[in-house]
Amino acid sequence: MRRTALLAAAAALVAGVLAWPADAAPTTFAHPGVTVSKGQLDFTRSKVNAGAQPWKGAFDRMMASKYADLNRTPKPRAVVECGSYSNPNYGCTDEREDAIAAYTQALAWYITRDERHAKKAIELMDAWSATIRDHTNSNAPLQTGWAGSSWPKAAEIIKHTYTGNWANSGRFATMLRNVYLPEIINGSNSNGNWELSMMEAAVGISVFLEDKASYDKAMGKFRTRTAAYVYLSSDGDLPKTVPSQNLNTREKIVNYWQGQSTFVTGLTQETCRDFTHTGYGISAISHVAETSRIQGQDLYGTDVGERLRHALGFQAKYELGEGVPSWLCRGSLKLGLGPVTEVGHNALANRLGHAMTNTETLNTRNRPSGSNNLFVAWETLTHADNPS
Repeated sequence: MRRTALLAAAAALVAGVLAWPADAAPTTFAHPGVTVSKGQLDFTRSKVNAGAQPWKGAFDRMMASKYADLNRTPKPRAVVECGSYSNPNYGCTDEREDAIAAYTQALAWYITRDERHAKKAIELMDAWSATIRDHTNSNAPLQTGWAGSSWPKAAEIIKHTYTGNWANSGRFATMLRNVYLPEIINGSNSNGNWELSMMEAAVGISVFLEDKASYDKAMGKFRTRTAAYVYLSSDGDLPKTVPSQNLNTREKIVNYWQGQSTFVTGLTQETCRDFTHTGYGISAISHVAETSRIQGQDLYGTDVGERLRHALGFQAKYELGEGVPSWLCRGSLKLGLGPVTEVGHNALANRLGHAMTNTETLNTRNRPSGSNNLFVAWETLTHADNPS
């Protein structure tokens, strides 16, 4: 009888675990916990200190970059105005690059333990939190998403690993809560990379703020958008859609997919636009999945991981030079995927054991990966073959 009761209790516990949604906010947030965990940072630091490759080469590339410069002067603006294709560009490049620099300096601090880097990261974050009030013009949501993806990565490392004083961390949190989050949390009906980048920022900011409601809202939008961004044959004859976009006919869907009417597993909504924007979307998917994993949920084991794996493989195949069939994007592709393969490859190939030959070849060819100067930086350093 006791054994039966124990089995029943165990079954109920398992059922409860299985029923727990994979994209719900954790009971307790893990820190540092945006794209990189403490375990991953410790692994990276040990490899760099041992002079092991590819990590040492990746570290050297980062330290030689403008973002690691200890003489960098922040260039904050009260109102960042970004039009289409960065016209006008009033503070857009400065904001994105100062955010990447803050993250770079935070990584440099963690690996070297040179306090000057931690203080420079704090100087950059403090300068912006003291100044910025708004983002304006047509690219404001995307700009906010890009910069807002890097800021919490920097802040997580500094707040939770640096033992010195960051007196204005509360003001920085207020900046993220009041200036960034409202601009991105409700999503976008533009091309899919917009909303994916915006949700990456919203998830990262929610982790830093320990804001469970925003985390859940951002994850919900992320799951819907990811399913509508990467096609799987199991989706049916047509790709999934985001309800608010009212893509309720085949003609509308084909038009939204850049005129592509043949749908195959791994194709993305922007493949026929160009690989660069496709790379933005793929990167954001991998970053959110990685943050979710650090927070105790496994999106890699859901359709998110399946879509990411096939999107990487499909794009990598053509990036490596395979001939383009006539049915795909009218037989012509604009390549240039960018440094976006490390996080997904490490999670799906190394951790989960999926064969990802094309992605691995492209990944290795691009090492050590640098920054796209928008919201991706140093992922060979942080995620190459990282078991943590």
